[in-house]
Amino acid sequence: MRTRATVATVTGALALSALVLPSAAQADGAHGSAGSAAAVARAAQSAAGQSAAKTGARSAAPAAASDPGEMDLTFSKLVVNGGKPIVVGTTYTKRVTTTFTVTHAADVNIFASDFLLDVNLYRGSYESPSNELYSDDFPVCKKVSTKVATCKGNITVTPEYDLLGNADATKWKAMGFAVDFRGEDPENPDFSKIGFALQDKLGNATVQRASKQSVKTSAKSVKKGKTLTFTGWLSRANFDDLKYHGYTAQPVKLQFRKKGSSTYTTVKTVKTNNKGDLKTTAKVSANGYWRYSFAGTSTTPAATATGSYVSVK
Repeated sequence: MRTRATVATVTGALALSALVLPSAAQADGAHGSAGSAAAVARAAQSAAGQSAAKTGARSAAPAAASDPGEMDLTFSKLVVNGGKPIVVGTTYTKRVTTTFTVTHAADVNIFASDFLLDVNLYRGSYESPSNELYSDDFPVCKKVSTKVATCKGNITVTPEYDLLGNADATKWKAMGFAVDFRGEDPENPDFSKIGFALQDKLGNATVQRASKQSVKTSAKSVKKGKTLTFTGWLSRANFDDLKYHGYTAQPVKLQFRKKGSSTYTTVKTVKTNNKGDLKTTAKVSANGYWRYSFAGTSTTPAATATGSYVSVK
């Protein structure tokens, strides 16, 4: 199993070592930069003597743009991956879009060269998350008015580095963060002199383990009315060892589509064995396509095999 430090506990030089400074309106930056910026916001919050802002409600009056402390800035209307689950395999990086709205005081310049903002996902508690997911670049924001901007960014998941194990296949929470360095050296800032905003409870997103379904027929051509054997394998990504393993004890439908038709009908439902294997029989009475179809679970998306054609003699 891999280990990965979460930015909630990373501050100071370690947090800043990967930090770059594009403005919020630019798409430029390393994968670690957004996480580092979030760590800076937390450090600034700590320097201001505030507890975690779980709902985005402020414990004191917002600071003026020229003053350090919590800024008058909030996040809203967050949508991750179009509202669909984030399906992750074992090797390739998964990048999904985020869209959100930022509302701020007129004197807060989110387009300044030393201003950073973004959203991220986490699981566990807000104060001490078990894992966190960030973007690999900062969002592009567009001005709507003097106080409102709409932003588009991403959440990036590289299984080898960002996932700790199968427990990551669950519902994640979303939060937003912003940092205004206000002339401070980004590599060695005085946290008490920079502006920050942290807001929890922006929404949720689900991470799922990618799945695969196969089908194989015992023959490609049979006499009408004869019995054919159908085998298959249902597998899903394992985030512990980054390999695919059989998904056991799952109901899977054997389906048939007659040649010339566009609709599959369910012939029977079969359960996978302790290795994820499927095996059943059915009588063949017409030319057409046979497949296995898995409906999915909360941790694993649906998977359907490509239809295998069988002709009748």
